[in-house]
Amino acid sequence: MSSPERVAVRAARRITLGTALVGLALLGACTVRPLYMNAPASSSGLSSTAELASVAVKPVRTREAQEVRNHLIFLLGGGKGEPAEPLYSLELGVTSVSQAAAVIQVGVENEPTASMLTMRSTYRLTSATGEALASGTREITSSYDVPRQEFAALRAKRDAENRAARELAELIRLAVAQELAAGAVR
Repeated sequence: MSSPERVAVRAARRITLGTALVGLALLGACTVRPLYMNAPASSSGLSSTAELASVAVKPVRTREAQEVRNHLIFLLGGGKGEPAEPLYSLELGVTSVSQAAAVIQVGVENEPTASMLTMRSTYRLTSATGEALASGTREITSSYDVPRQEFAALRAKRDAENRAARELAELIRLAVAQELAAGAVR
């Protein structure tokens, strides 16, 4: 190996070593931690799981909103129900719209054979004192088949609503957990 080749190999090693050191320094600056870890996540001193369990979900009026609320209560409380003394309150607004997605020609009329149900929820997280801490909107779409039988069509729509409500509750739980973990709650 000649002298210029040794110099090139040494320079390549130095560049590789320098890049690795810079990468390690950047990784050391990361403050990533698990969202659901049990260590205190905010200034309240509670773990994120305990903070989620201290969120009460306000009553709602519609069947779809009640489905979302029921799933949220289960998810936030870890299956224990609503807290006796909540630190936070969650207000929900839920709407759903169903639209035909595909049609087939049957005689003179067009009969839908598939539909899309879009469920949207707005939420607002407040402290026990009434101070607004976080708010947002989440949306989920669920498709379903529409058979010719009327009861089967109603049941298919109801199943799509239930599925959308469950997924929407999971999205809202994640959003609330992120807000609590981010320290939006003072």
